[in-house]
Amino acid sequence: MGKSLPVLNFTNWTEKLGFGKKASPADSSALQDPSLLADGRTVDDFKPYLIALNLTKRCNLKCDHCYLDATTKAGGGSDELSTEECFRLIDQIAEVNKGCLLVITGGEPLVRPDILDIARHAVQLDFMVVFGTNGMLINDRIARELVDIGVMGMGISIDSLDPQKHDAFRGIPGAWKAAVEGIEACKRNGLQFQVHFSAQPMNYQELPAVIDWAHDLGARVLNVFFMVCTGRGEELTDITPEQYEHVLSYLIDSQDKYADMLIRARCAPHFKRLAYEKDPNSPITKAQGYMGGGCLAGTNYARVTPNGDLTPCPYMPLSAGNIRENSFVDLWERSEVFDSFRYPHLKGKCGDCEYSEICGGCRARPYVDHGDWMDEDEWCLYTPKGGEKVKVAFNAQENTTVIWDQEAETRLNRIPYFLRAMVKKGVERHADEQGIPVITIELMEELRKKRFGNEKPVFKF
Repeated sequence: MGKSLPVLNFTNWTEKLGFGKKASPADSSALQDPSLLADGRTVDDFKPYLIALNLTKRCNLKCDHCYLDATTKAGGGSDELSTEECFRLIDQIAEVNKGCLLVITGGEPLVRPDILDIARHAVQLDFMVVFGTNGMLINDRIARELVDIGVMGMGISIDSLDPQKHDAFRGIPGAWKAAVEGIEACKRNGLQFQVHFSAQPMNYQELPAVIDWAHDLGARVLNVFFMVCTGRGEELTDITPEQYEHVLSYLIDSQDKYADMLIRARCAPHFKRLAYEKDPNSPITKAQGYMGGGCLAGTNYARVTPNGDLTPCPYMPLSAGNIRENSFVDLWERSEVFDSFRYPHLKGKCGDCEYSEICGGCRARPYVDHGDWMDEDEWCLYTPKGGEKVKVAFNAQENTTVIWDQEAETRLNRIPYFLRAMVKKGVERHADEQGIPVITIELMEELRKKRFGNEKPVFKF
C-alpha cells in the first residue's frame, strides 16, 4: 500500500505557531470553550459545508498544474480506498452533516470503474453530489446515468478558449474538443454543469471572454480557482498579487452583470474583503451569512486523499489522520490540526486586519512557502487600518416575527449548507419589510426569480 501523508506532531509545532502551550490562559480557554469566541461560533458551526473526495490518482491527462501529481490511466490506484471503504467514509460524513456538498474528483474520477456506485450511495444518503472532471469522458450514456442517479452537476475544467493553449496545458491533443463535447452531452441530457477556470499567467487575461462564453453556454456556476503551487504545479509561476487583486475585483463586478450565473473565486479569501469594500451589504460576504467563496479549510471544508488521509484543503498536505485508522467523525471533531484553523492565532498583518474574520487570508500559501499556516498571506496587498473587526454573521439573531410554513422550511433545509444562512436572512428581511407574516414556497420562488431571472434555479431542489 502507498505511503500516507505524515501526520503532524502538533506538540512540536505549538511554540512555532504561537498557540497551545505558549498561549495565554484566555487563549487556552478559548480552545476548550468556543462560546468565548468573539464572533459567536459554537462547535455546531464547525460542520462541513463541502468535502472534496479525491478518490483516485488515475487520470487520462497530464496537466501541468495538478496538485495531486495524478498518474496516467494505466498507473496508480493500488492504495486507493476500496468501494466499501468509500461507502463507509460517506456514511461517517453523514453522521456529521448530511447537508454538505460532496465533490467527487481525482485525478479523473470517471476513470475509476466503481465511481457511479459511490455517487449513487452518496445520493441515497441525501447528499448533494457534484463531480470535478476534465469532461472528456462524459457522453450521452454517462450523462443520462448521472441524471438517473441524482448527481446535481458536473464541474468541468476549461483553461483557455484557445483549444491549442488548453491542450498544451492539459498535456493531450484534443482535450479541449472532448471537454466541450462533454459539456454538450450534459446539456442534451439535462445535467447541470459548472465551468472551472484556473487563473494563471498564461490565461488570466482571457477571463472576460471566459465569463461571457460560460454564460452563453448555459453554465450555472463559474468557479475561478487561484492556484497554490503544489504537486506538479510546484514549478509554475503564480500570477502576481497585483494581478490577483485585479482579477478578484473584476469577478465581483461581473456578478452584477450576470445575475443568473454564480461567479465565484476559489482559494481566494480576499474575495470577501473586496466584496465588502464595494458594498458592506453584499450578499456574497460572510458578514451577510454567505459562507462559500472564501477559505473554509479545516473549518467547514476538508479533502480526503485517494488513500484516505484527511487534510484541511488540497493545497496543504497536512494530515489530521487517515480514515482507514480513525473514523471521519473523530478526525473532524477532535483533530488538533483542524482546531488550529477553527481557533486561529493569525500572525502578521492577517492577525491585525479588520477583515480577518471574513477573510483571514489563504492559509495554504504561507504553509507551502515556509510551513507556518498561521502566518500572513503575502499575496494580499491590503494594509490593515486598525479599525473594528468586521463580524461574521454567525448565530446572529434577527429581529423578526415572520414564520416559515412547513413546505418553505423543508425547501430551505435542502439549500446547500453554505448558502442557507444567507438565503434565510434575505427572505426574512424581505418579509419584514413587506409586512408578510408567513414565508411560503411561493414567496421563495418569487425572490429567486427576482435575483436570478426566470430560468431554472442554480441548484436543483
